[in-house]
Amino acid sequence: MDRLVPKLVTTLQGYSRDQFVTDLSAGIIVGIVALPLAIAFAIASGVSPERGLFTAIIAGFLISVLGGSRVQIGGPTGAFVVIVYAIVQRHGVEGLAMATVMAGVVGFGLARLGGAIKFIPYPVTIGFTSGIALIILSGEVKDFLGLEGPVPAEFLARWRTVAAHFGSLNPWAVAVSLVTLAIIVFWPRLNRRIPSPFVALIVTTAAVQLLHLPVDTIGSRFGVINAALPAPSLPAVTFHQMPGLMGAAFTIALLGAVESLLSAVVADGMIGGRHRSNMELVAQGVANIVSPLFGGIPATGAIARTATNVRNGGRTPVAGIVHAVTLLLITLFFGRWAGLIPMATLAGILVVVAYSMSEWRTFLAEFRAPKSDVAVLLTTFLLTVLWDLTVAIEVGMVLAAFLFMRRMAEVTNISVLTHELQDPKDDFENDPNAVRRRVFLLTVLWDLTVAIEVGMVLAAFLFMRRMAEVTNISVLTHELQDPKDDFENDPNAVRRRVVPPGVEVYEITGPFFFGAAETFKERLGRIAVRPKVLILRMRHVPAIDSTGLHALRDLVRRSRRDGSLVLLSDVHAQPVVALERAGLYDELGENNIHGNIDDALNRAREHLGLPPLAAPTFATPTVAREGKERA
Repeated sequence: MDRLVPKLVTTLQGYSRDQFVTDLSAGIIVGIVALPLAIAFAIASGVSPERGLFTAIIAGFLISVLGGSRVQIGGPTGAFVVIVYAIVQRHGVEGLAMATVMAGVVGFGLARLGGAIKFIPYPVTIGFTSGIALIILSGEVKDFLGLEGPVPAEFLARWRTVAAHFGSLNPWAVAVSLVTLAIIVFWPRLNRRIPSPFVALIVTTAAVQLLHLPVDTIGSRFGVINAALPAPSLPAVTFHQMPGLMGAAFTIALLGAVESLLSAVVADGMIGGRHRSNMELVAQGVANIVSPLFGGIPATGAIARTATNVRNGGRTPVAGIVHAVTLLLITLFFGRWAGLIPMATLAGILVVVAYSMSEWRTFLAEFRAPKSDVAVLLTTFLLTVLWDLTVAIEVGMVLAAFLFMRRMAEVTNISVLTHELQDPKDDFENDPNAVRRRVFLLTVLWDLTVAIEVGMVLAAFLFMRRMAEVTNISVLTHELQDPKDDFENDPNAVRRRVVPPGVEVYEITGPFFFGAAETFKERLGRIAVRPKVLILRMRHVPAIDSTGLHALRDLVRRSRRDGSLVLLSDVHAQPVVALERAGLYDELGENNIHGNIDDALNRAREHLGLPPLAAPTFATPTVAREGKERA
């Protein structure tokens, strides 16, 4: 389990003046970027604009001070728009505030599952993220076109209403929206230091006011903006209302945890670091408890703002603290002018956000993944858009687990899998953390529906974690493997081969699926000195899924940037087919994928300019096609 120590404590050791100057600059820039986004996300969520600012200030500050990532920027995000809007429509703003506080408390419970949450299958993440993006886009069409009248929350009904009111289109609003898009797209070509959304906001707001254009503004729709931070107060919710908010609280906690850790993983890849997932979830829990007391809405890690922080040199949580202080100063001194911002400008900004969130290229690329992963992707996507995000994640995860078990039944002896899934230490009577005990308590104390939902998701998480423990990634180049490894009786053991200097051999043992992908990335991320050639041996990998393919593609691209060659050896039929369908076979190159370790080692020697060696006479085939060729 990760140490529950904030990264701020770690990074302040040996903190330099030069790093502070860099963090200060990055924090100010991110604060400026966060300004229009915080306002836009709040309005799209069905609450007043100042609530988005309060969230970015309070939650952003706490996530940076207490978080487990060096560079994470917290605040309101597009992922929460759909959920928050639905909760506000059903329970009101006070109900949202209480659900967010409850989600913060639930977040402490999820903190012990920080590692497990990272096991969410890649198709599930892409499916609900793309679905959220499409819903955000549909919600902004009205303001983008300047249409009149309210629009319903349901996706299909919303588009029918837009079509019915298309005759009320406001050409001035469309012009403002298009100018906003143009500035956001083309301004970075002129200047990357000043954020393009901020430039678009200033330019379009000034144009609307100077030219007196007939378009809706924040002030005309919401009235005067209260720029001062309110005094903390508890949500006005009775105890009898709280059970009905448990489902909403669980949704906020789960989605917040997923988004936060996803953002932290992306940030790790950008800076070459490692976050503390459990500490990150604790920080998010605290932020979501405190933020609603000041009128805030749910907050989590923001991928776009975190990436902006990294690109501008931010390397410690000080940059995130500066970002929150910058927003506070802007709100206090210039917040009253926010009422002049055109709604069409915010719609244009959110259309760009939705486009970025959609990851449409990745979404389409997933159709080349194994059919079971495509089924999970489409199921999650359609349920997110047409039904409910919580249901989408639950069904997606459970479906992924079921399809994984079916795939393993097709490629291996199911009795082995069944044995691995049995926990000899499982003692329901004495284990206070048993899934059955938690579901029982939720059923008695809260609600049967919530209990079933939590139980399904928790069981799926624990299944993934347990299967990840079954799958092992070990380094074979040196004498580091399991002492129980009987290499003397294994004719294909690496220790019975001559491995050239500069070559590292890693072996994956077990299915390379969504549960093992995170372990794979963590193990290989610990390589201190990058080898000239990295061989991944897969003789005990009967199957690979979309998440495993994604992790493998990341490794290949990162290794190329580092000047390392990646080779695959002992690749079975199903992984070969999956590699071909995903386009990774061609990306790796046919001469870098081998059926046995001896051919892979000779390819490494060729790359290093060394003469090849003949395969030992005692070598035996490890994949079916190799045996057929020798026969």
